[in-house]
Amino acid sequence: MEKTTPRDFFLWFGAVIALYGSIAALITLLFEYINYVFPDPLAYYADPYGGAIRFSMATLIVLTPTALMLLHLIRKALMREPSRAQVWIRRWALMLTLFIAGTTILIDLITLINTFLGGEITVRFALKVAVVLLIAFGVALHFLADLRGYWILHPRRATLIGLASGLLVLLTVVAGFFIVGSPHQMRLFRYDEQKTSDLQTIQYEIVNYWQQKEALPKSLNELVTPMTGFVVPSDPQTGTSYRYETTGDLAFKLCSTFNLPSRDLEGRGGYPMHDTSYPGMPMSDNWEHGTGETCFDRTIDPDFYPPYEKAQ
Repeated sequence: MEKTTPRDFFLWFGAVIALYGSIAALITLLFEYINYVFPDPLAYYADPYGGAIRFSMATLIVLTPTALMLLHLIRKALMREPSRAQVWIRRWALMLTLFIAGTTILIDLITLINTFLGGEITVRFALKVAVVLLIAFGVALHFLADLRGYWILHPRRATLIGLASGLLVLLTVVAGFFIVGSPHQMRLFRYDEQKTSDLQTIQYEIVNYWQQKEALPKSLNELVTPMTGFVVPSDPQTGTSYRYETTGDLAFKLCSTFNLPSRDLEGRGGYPMHDTSYPGMPMSDNWEHGTGETCFDRTIDPDFYPPYEKAQ
């Protein structure tokens, strides 16, 4: 039996880590795409910042070329020294990958049958099962052929498979930009989120002001008091003040200029409403906006927000 060198160990160890990380990221990314294209009314809102999509894209961009490069180096070494195919780290890595792929296929099929028997089959669930099944099956076939030495005998085909896999991952990553947007669009979206948060804060202070004085403030500056330490926020993008107008004894409106329309994220989360929630929920329908200046008309209902009792 050939002796495993440090080079063998770290090449295979690095290749396995990069491969598993790439596969996990690819599955996660495809799941997020399915959630977006096929929203489920029983699912929660999606992360407004597309965190899972962005992280999976970044993981694929880094780990996929790494895995392909390491596997290419390993196969080049095997072509020079075919006896290196017998080192224990290679046999363990291939058998472990086959075991994980086979176990994944079995679990995937059990989950499919169990869900089908429960009458809960949906399009997006079936697509997720298909994604896991196809990827696990493809990995199992590839490394079963590797275990039998097929790719060593046909290095050109191995190269073509590597290029095809890289192209598939590239197209999958590019598709992510159509969902989360470019880095520039993401920054504009974060500006809009902060503006909405500022308006919500101002609205709370206005309602609190009315409950204390039974009158609306004439300007936002009246909300500033030394006791509370409240400071009226400004537009984080332009530094200008938000527009506030009273439209009646109990009515007012708040206005801001937005870069992008609100995102429709309802039902695009990955889990049922009763099972999980995401930190940083997107704004409710009450704060939906388009592009450009948008005003939110508000009317205080004294039944819901009764005036505070004055101390005798």
